[in-house]
Amino acid sequence: QVQLVESGGGLVQPGGSLRLSCAVSGFTLEYYAIGWFCQAPGKEREFVASIDWSGGSTDYGNSVKGRFTVSRHDAKNTMYLQMNSLKPEDTAVYYCAAAQAMALRRHVYEYDYWGQGTQVTVSS
Repeated sequence: QVQLVESGGGLVQPGGSLRLSCAVSGFTLEYYAIGWFCQAPGKEREFVASIDWSGGSTDYGNSVKGRFTVSRHDAKNTMYLQMNSLKPEDTAVYYCAAAQAMALRRHVYEYDYWGQGTQVTVSS
């Protein structure tokens, strides 16, 4: 059974940091592109970051460039999103996803497997 389970979300003050993890079971991440998306109440799911199968290429949404870093550890079958300099507008549910593709992917419809989401709230 395929499962993607996010962890690491929570409440953080503006300017703070969080590290999200996504543990994968039921398949191996090798040769999959992986990504992170976020969804705020009343808004569509939005692209945050992607990393290709090799880990050699990354892509970020404009609002998170320079603040977030996506990474993967295939031996642990886990992906990560390091979130620094957090802003109140980063508040959302964050989802990890995996695509049966080796190159970067930016769109929701390009991903095959999804986690259940973890809440990130940035507030003082």
